[in-house]
Amino acid sequence: MSGLVRLSLAMPAAFTLIAASTGLALSSDLSGGGSPDAAKASFTYSGALIQGGWVRGEVPAGTVSAKLGTQVLEFDQSGKFFAAFDRDAESQTTLRAELAGGSTTEAPLKIAPRAWNIEHINVARRPGGASEAFMERRRPELAAIGAARARETGAQGWRQDFVWPVKGRLSGRFGSQRVYRGEPGSYHSGMDITTGTSGSPFVAPADGVVVLAATSPFSLEGNLLIIDHGQGLNSAFLHASKLAVKEGEAVKRGQYIGNIGMTGRATGPHLHWSIKWRDARLDPLLFVSPPT
Repeated sequence: MSGLVRLSLAMPAAFTLIAASTGLALSSDLSGGGSPDAAKASFTYSGALIQGGWVRGEVPAGTVSAKLGTQVLEFDQSGKFFAAFDRDAESQTTLRAELAGGSTTEAPLKIAPRAWNIEHINVARRPGGASEAFMERRRPELAAIGAARARETGAQGWRQDFVWPVKGRLSGRFGSQRVYRGEPGSYHSGMDITTGTSGSPFVAPADGVVVLAATSPFSLEGNLLIIDHGQGLNSAFLHASKLAVKEGEAVKRGQYIGNIGMTGRATGPHLHWSIKWRDARLDPLLFVSPPT
C-alpha cells in the first residue's frame, strides 16, 4: 500500500445500533493523523464498512481511474465518490486508484459481517417455479426494472444524508431469510415500514430523478417507484396505493412522492423501501437515523 490511508468512520446512528446488537467494535477515528499533503495522496472516506453498508470519499490527487474490488468507481471533478457493499460482501476488499504517470495506490478495507435473521423451517421448499403464463407478464416488468436501475441521470442525492420516507413500525428487516431443510430461500431485499393504515404519504429520502413510475401495478411490486440518486445509487418503493410523481421528474429530499398501500404481492399496507448501488443490495437502515 502506497501513501497514507486515512479512514474517518462517521457512522450513522443506525449503524451504531446494529453494531451494538451484534457485538461489533466501532472506531470513530482511524485516521492516524498525517499531513494534508499525505492525505491528498491517499483515499479518504467515511461511512459504514459493514455488509449492506456504504462509504463516501475522495480519490487520491491525480487519479485517472478507480475501482472498489472489480467495480469501476465514478468520481466527480473534485474527486468525490460513493461506493457500497452488498448484503453478502466478503470480509475484505480494496479501493484502488490509477494515477497520472502510471503509478497506483491502494486502500484495503475490512467489511464487518452481519448476524442476519435466518429462520430455519423444517419443511421442504415449494417445488416448481413460476408458470409460463406468469413469466410472460413478469419478463417485461423485470426488463423495465433493470433498465430503470441502469439509468444515469446525474442526480446528486448520493451526497446527502438520507431521511426516512415515512415514520412507522419496521415490519420487515433487510437481509432476513428462511432456509427450508437446508435450502436457502430469497432474502428480504429491503426494509418494510408500516403505519398501520393505507394511504399514509411518503417522501423522497434524498434528491434524485424518477426513472420508473409504474403506470399500472406490477405483478409483485404493485405500484412501483424507482428514484436515481446518482453514481449508481437508487431507491425503490413498492406496494404504493398512489404515486404522486412521474418518470423523468426531479425530486427533492423530503418531497411528497406517494402514498402507502398494499398493491402487488402484499399481505397488508406497508412501504417496502430497497436501495441498490450497481448490483449491490444495501440496508436502508444504514442510511438514516434510528426511528423515533
